[in-house]
Amino acid sequence: MAKVIVVTSGKGGVGKTTSCAAIGMGLAQAGHKTVIIDFDIGLRNLDLVMGCERRVVYDFVNVIQGEANLNQALIKDKRCDRLHILPASQTRNKDVLTQDGVAKVLEQLKQEFEFIICDSPAGIENGAMMALYFADEAIITTNPEVSSVRDSDRIIGMLQSKSLRAEQNLEPVVEHLLLTRYNPARVESGEMLAVADIEEILAIPLLGIIPESQAVLKASNAGNPVIMDDQSDAGQAYQDTVARLLGEVRPMRFTQVGKKGLLKRLFGGK
Repeated sequence: MAKVIVVTSGKGGVGKTTSCAAIGMGLAQAGHKTVIIDFDIGLRNLDLVMGCERRVVYDFVNVIQGEANLNQALIKDKRCDRLHILPASQTRNKDVLTQDGVAKVLEQLKQEFEFIICDSPAGIENGAMMALYFADEAIITTNPEVSSVRDSDRIIGMLQSKSLRAEQNLEPVVEHLLLTRYNPARVESGEMLAVADIEEILAIPLLGIIPESQAVLKASNAGNPVIMDDQSDAGQAYQDTVARLLGEVRPMRFTQVGKKGLLKRLFGGK
């Protein structure tokens, strides 16, 4: 049975699209047919992060409005044929998304895909509410900062009250916490919240901790999901995250300040 997973947050710039790309690729590489939908109508960044921006002809809005069918709009990833992208429109307003229109597209996608990943815009405007409304599971993405955590708490409230599952009194949306841009040294110095503090505030299960890493920016600029960089700490952290999403038990890594090697201690390397 197909599963709809929304990747959401209250605050912008926390790494939702990066996480969608990485998790979508990870699920596909694990053998699951996966599609990622960009709900950020008017901006559209998922195609850039996935490196398929030149292949966009039709988009999510074209499908909803009957101007194209799904086969015309879906973009198959060149690196993994089990992964597809449904890009957002850059020229339309977010209000073009309707519950009926989104529902019809999702029902069609459920016939073909195991996982439908919804890349939500930040906040609680129409695009974000549409992305979370049909979710079976939600990955609440937050940075270890007070404002980001507070806004994520509000999104959790929306999931528990405004989703289709809440409206129909069904089993609640399964909630996961994804902590991004985590820097143990800054946590130790008091500049960032610790994992335990965030878990206590949000009170939802921790799915993954993604360290602050130059590999994320490098991968995004190259149009490659960072999970494909299995030599990087961020890539490995996303691999762990996908494994946990699929039910595997793995320890949390990259939560402690790394010890410097002998040469770095001698020569003052960072």
